[in-house]
Amino acid sequence: MNDFMNAIDDLVKEKGITKELLMDAIESALVAAYKKNYGTAQNVRVVFEGDMEGIEVLMRKDVVEEVEDEFTQISLEEALEIDPRYQVGDVVEYQVTPQNFGRIAAQTAKQVVVQKIREAERGMVFDNYINRQGDLITGVVQRISNETIFVNIGNTEGILVAGERARGERFRVNDRIKAYIMDVRKSTKGPQIFLSRTHPGFVERLFELEVPEIEDGIVEIKSIAREAGSRTKIAVYTEDEDVDPVGACVGTGGSRVRNIVDELFGEKIDITTWDDDPKILIKNVLSPAKVEEVLIDEEEKAATVIVPDYQLSLAIGKEGQNVRLAARLCGWKIDIKSHSQYFGDEEDEYYDDDEYYDDYEDGEYIEEAEEAEAAEETEESEETEEADAKAGEAEEVETAEEE
Repeated sequence: MNDFMNAIDDLVKEKGITKELLMDAIESALVAAYKKNYGTAQNVRVVFEGDMEGIEVLMRKDVVEEVEDEFTQISLEEALEIDPRYQVGDVVEYQVTPQNFGRIAAQTAKQVVVQKIREAERGMVFDNYINRQGDLITGVVQRISNETIFVNIGNTEGILVAGERARGERFRVNDRIKAYIMDVRKSTKGPQIFLSRTHPGFVERLFELEVPEIEDGIVEIKSIAREAGSRTKIAVYTEDEDVDPVGACVGTGGSRVRNIVDELFGEKIDITTWDDDPKILIKNVLSPAKVEEVLIDEEEKAATVIVPDYQLSLAIGKEGQNVRLAARLCGWKIDIKSHSQYFGDEEDEYYDDDEYYDDYEDGEYIEEAEEAEAAEETEESEETEEADAKAGEAEEVETAEEE
């Protein structure tokens, strides 16, 4: 028995579970083992003798005048034979340990110990990771099954399903991988740790990792809007007038944001300044587009944004992505109008903007701008010729009058 208890002590130290919990479980298991062999209706309890030198099974019965259940009751006459001080209503407890109960106890205890250790380990893993929900974690790709990646994160396994990876992300076994702990659930096989690389919180944790000012609380991430694998918009804020929140996130020469972009496999990141004034905020979040005016409807929490005609496509973005992310970022409904659309101008205004050329597809805008520029030059030339003609006529009239 001493060897058994020494083994229990070693397991308690190794696995980090309490000895009391384990011993209570063993006692309960031994009671169940006794009832299984000697009758389930019997009222017994198991105790360990002295310094765990042996095991005793004690039968418990209520003292009654007339016995109705022999497994749980004893007559007053029989109780008095055990001890003359017993009275009706007392509880008699006497030893009924079977001769071979030590062998049964050993087998049962082994099974219980193994089971309790597994349950305790699963419980500790669950308690550990449920408190880390929303954190960034680094692991190693252990195996891949039907596009689901199982990540070794130490004492358990994380699950990264295909839908929680950005399009184009590819990993192989033994690759190191960063992920966001999205959810922790209990199951019959133990805790399940669900990971994500598409969650906006993943980008937020990457910025906390790369930008000390965010980790220290000097710069605050106010909002994030993300379409994983394509573009993320992030709004940052600081109360410290000596700190540029956008510059802190970008880093010297773009080093900080570049590390995050590399981790996201080239996903574009727009960093802008948060402002409590919705007009300023909406102008900021529509970057890189330039905004002429923002009209606010407080009740509907909606905004009409007027942009130069040449900026309309840039403000809306490819397939509406820029304005869609901007609306998510600031929490306002945004309706984009070009200057001519809102004010009813007949002619569109064009502007030679290299940033806009980069966003416009197939050079269509460049051709239109060049045509507009040529038309403008022609119009200016005609106006010049007309002015010269008028000036010539004026000179001729003046000469005739002098003569």
